[in-house]
Amino acid sequence: MGSSWLAASGFEGLAIEEDETALVLWALWKHFERFGEVEFIKPLYRPFIIAAADFLVSLRDPGSGLPLPSHDLWEERYGVHAFTVGAVWAGLSAAASFAEAFGEAEQATTYRQAAEGIRQGADAHLWDAERESFVRMINRQPDGTWLADRTLDSALAGLWLFGMYTPDDPRIVKTMTAVRERLWVKTDVGGIARYESDPYQRVGTDVARVPGNPWFVCTLWVARWHAETARTPKDLERAAELLAWACEHALPSGVLAEQVDPYSGAPLSVSPLTWSHAEFISAVHAYLRAHDRLGGVSK
Repeated sequence: MGSSWLAASGFEGLAIEEDETALVLWALWKHFERFGEVEFIKPLYRPFIIAAADFLVSLRDPGSGLPLPSHDLWEERYGVHAFTVGAVWAGLSAAASFAEAFGEAEQATTYRQAAEGIRQGADAHLWDAERESFVRMINRQPDGTWLADRTLDSALAGLWLFGMYTPDDPRIVKTMTAVRERLWVKTDVGGIARYESDPYQRVGTDVARVPGNPWFVCTLWVARWHAETARTPKDLERAAELLAWACEHALPSGVLAEQVDPYSGAPLSVSPLTWSHAEFISAVHAYLRAHDRLGGVSK
């Protein structure tokens, strides 16, 4: 039990954010894939990698294949959150790759099949064809139907950030375009809000212009998406503009806060926030990969 503050709040269910377990598997595989450090991974393989993957396999809805409800990455809602779905798919895919690397084909098949079931569940239950967007969260009702939370949320990026969908999947393109347009803060400050009508440390009441305070993390997810989908140097400029936004709203020391006042541009909440800095590094890497892919001709 890691999320002790959830348990202390009186919550009676499993007080975890499941994406946190899954993304450790994903991060370990990314490290191993790049550096091949067998001696580093070997002590972790059975007591952590296999144990965590078996847990993720067990914590799924048998009908849809999707993860069972847990708390979302924003630590606000309990349900089947799109970001968590993408993260659990990534964790199980990573575990399958580890099992293959360690010669355990049967274990790898179990994890691959569970990951594919999650992907199929997302296809069936998270895509809203009428609105042409993925929904941020669903919950199964007592009668067996699914209740969808259609609030537009920048964390929908989790569906492609870890590889479950490609960034240029038409459904992702429609979803991320909506995020870019509808969650952009329409003041001189700019930036991307977490989600529509975000109340957390809210500044002002003009939700039409300010859907929420701009967050570095959310803005940088959109920057990464523009970099990953860029097909021309002109396309890549969109990513560069958002990276520049992050630099412009950093403190003189280079420190990035959690969020920014949508009217003054002053830092809000935690500062520095490691997550903001990590996403900035990831976005720069995505930009540089795209720059090289496009022949190194963008500015």
